[in-house]
Amino acid sequence: MHVKWIGLFAALLFVAACTTATDETATTGGEGGVSTGDTGTTEIAATDFAGPVPGSPEDFMVNVGNSIYFDLDKSVLRSDARNTLDRQAEWLSRYPNKAISVEGHCDERGTREYNLALAERRAASVKSYLVALGVDGSRIRTISYGKERPYALGHNEAAWAQNRRGVTVVN
Repeated sequence: MHVKWIGLFAALLFVAACTTATDETATTGGEGGVSTGDTGTTEIAATDFAGPVPGSPEDFMVNVGNSIYFDLDKSVLRSDARNTLDRQAEWLSRYPNKAISVEGHCDERGTREYNLALAERRAASVKSYLVALGVDGSRIRTISYGKERPYALGHNEAAWAQNRRGVTVVN
């Protein structure tokens, strides 16, 4: 019998504690909340769920895209790559204090030397395109990783297609 009363008392204390915290949040605005004044209700601030901070590397990745893809043994930009690079150039023009690194990557086929040279040509073609769109070349560093940093593991066309890429990293 005493166990039932103790359990009921504990439940009431828990509910009372929750109610008190809600009331305090409503009147003070609470962390992340916005007080609506006399109504006693709390709204969540829009910035709590707005996504990455504008101008951040996360903003670049989420809202612009940091990867483009190449055809086998090619360093020529595809049309889908140019669309992504157009968005990257727009973002970089909005944030002129940001510098980037362009990484060139290849799939696992071919010699190490061949893939390093191909990846360098890929990174250079990305840089050239961005410079042609008005991005200052001194803000762009290129690096070739060849086949040394695969994104997708596997020995098939699906994996190889994901590894033939250029990745733009905001520094």
